[in-house]
Amino acid sequence: MHRWSTLFIPTLREAPADAEVASHKLLLRAGYIRQLGAGIYSYLFLGNRSVNKIVAIVREEMDRIGQEFLLPALNPREVWEASGRWTGMGDNMFRLKDRKGAELCLAMTHEEVITDIARKELRSYKQLPQIWYQIQTKFRDEPRPKSGLLRVRQFIMKDAYSFDIDETGLDASYNKHDETYRRIFTRCGLQFLAVDADSGAMGGSASQEFMVYTEAGEDLIASSASGYAANLEKATSQLTPVEDLAPTGDGTPELVHTPGFRTIEEVGAFLSTLPQHQIKTMAYIAELPEADHAKFGKSRPVVVFLRGDHSLNEAKLAAISGGELRPMTPEELATTFNAPAGYLGPIGIETAPHPKKPGTLVILDKALEGRTNLIAGANKEEYHLRNVTPMRDFKPTLTADVRNILEGEGCPIDGSPLRLGKAVEIGHIFKLGRKYTASMGASVLSRDGKEVTPIMGSYGIGIERILTAAIESSAAANGGNAYALHPTIAPFQVVVTITNIGEAPLLEAGEKIAADLTAAGLDVLLDDRDERAGVKFKDADLTGIPFRVNIGRGIAENKVELLNRLTNETHNLSPDEAVQHLKQLVSTN
Repeated sequence: MHRWSTLFIPTLREAPADAEVASHKLLLRAGYIRQLGAGIYSYLFLGNRSVNKIVAIVREEMDRIGQEFLLPALNPREVWEASGRWTGMGDNMFRLKDRKGAELCLAMTHEEVITDIARKELRSYKQLPQIWYQIQTKFRDEPRPKSGLLRVRQFIMKDAYSFDIDETGLDASYNKHDETYRRIFTRCGLQFLAVDADSGAMGGSASQEFMVYTEAGEDLIASSASGYAANLEKATSQLTPVEDLAPTGDGTPELVHTPGFRTIEEVGAFLSTLPQHQIKTMAYIAELPEADHAKFGKSRPVVVFLRGDHSLNEAKLAAISGGELRPMTPEELATTFNAPAGYLGPIGIETAPHPKKPGTLVILDKALEGRTNLIAGANKEEYHLRNVTPMRDFKPTLTADVRNILEGEGCPIDGSPLRLGKAVEIGHIFKLGRKYTASMGASVLSRDGKEVTPIMGSYGIGIERILTAAIESSAAANGGNAYALHPTIAPFQVVVTITNIGEAPLLEAGEKIAADLTAAGLDVLLDDRDERAGVKFKDADLTGIPFRVNIGRGIAENKVELLNRLTNETHNLSPDEAVQHLKQLVSTN
């Protein structure tokens, strides 16, 4: 049992003006955190208790499948150069020099360090599989720290790494983490989705994010009643069929004068057609990695054709193009299309015959597959074309899904409507493959005595993100100004509020019930401050403690008030009944 009168819990009546999202406001008002600098926070007593409880859950579940390490946050340049990521991480990495001029960094993640251990220590297939994890502070030079603990420059992460002899072993390690993550997030009281995701800078093949829907999130995810869920960068959908336009003339591409009309909307209005009957042209240059320079040069043109009412998903396109994308300049447009922006189209472009062959990479979005008699730019100023039919009138390098799905489109599993919403990522698991073990020279002897390269997985959980996602979810259900944490991660499970410590019977009853709750195994905060009852109630709500026992004048009739803030239910019970009821509530939540 802790006594509020002896603790440092600096609650605020109002949130600072620069606090934007609910979790940031409430964490500050509740005295969980205080800001030291942009994206840098101190965890005070309540915040640290919640973080430690989350860490304990993560550690307990991870210990069932892996072994805990503690790796250095300060890394020498050489280990990151061995994987090729010293330059690849760019400005996101904090870099520094020691007094002798040696270059170091503050680690954002630990694939390199863990692989360095593996290449020095693992020698035989008999030592595999291995799952090693840590709970460690990470650093990222975030360009725009904001939203409290959601986008910071110093954060706590549980990161795990698996080493297996082959893909079958990696599948098993990946599935173990999937099951473990589901147990962790369930124990923390989160309503989460596991979604297909892009691997991003980590590399690798299969990738799955664990997300919580909240308006404070910066990711967009699509989900449906079928159980389908995917990050917007991976999401696909079923489209309602579109009836094509009737052909004009002989049905071949027909030049139409469109003076001054450039945009999809302008051309549609001029020709009395809908956007879904038009082709939208997007033109980029992909700046390629050095490994591709010999085949393609430093860059290659990338042209995408979409349905007129659709938008491009640049993450999907980047995965296909293999480079960093930027829009074409007017000079590059003239070289590729021999036409100005506003009149660009698919006919007449010199197209690469295969994605691995040099030339302009031309991609037709799948939504245009099988369509006929479309309207497109004519690659001639002030002209468009009618009757454009893909594969007959032009052949793309490939057809692929490169568009953003839209709310309400059909789920790819059963056609049920897709929900599209903002979400916060709380965990991410990757099948890395051999990217790091190969580049850093890790190998073991196989069962038949041959030297083979182990295959890796990488698995992360944002500790603070569990806390913020829980607050955001609860606050959204309570109008944004109040929240209650799940008993497993709240700083205390029960707050016993003595409404007036000047009245001896109330003080005595409060002390006794707090002691009885503690003896029953509950984590109890006794509010024994000499404050008005209203102040105490507001402070108790601010802290997010899920259960409150109010000791008031009802004690004369051997009654206390029990408030369940998770359900907003109130019960008047005897002290003994309240203890038993709370034991049951905590054990079943």
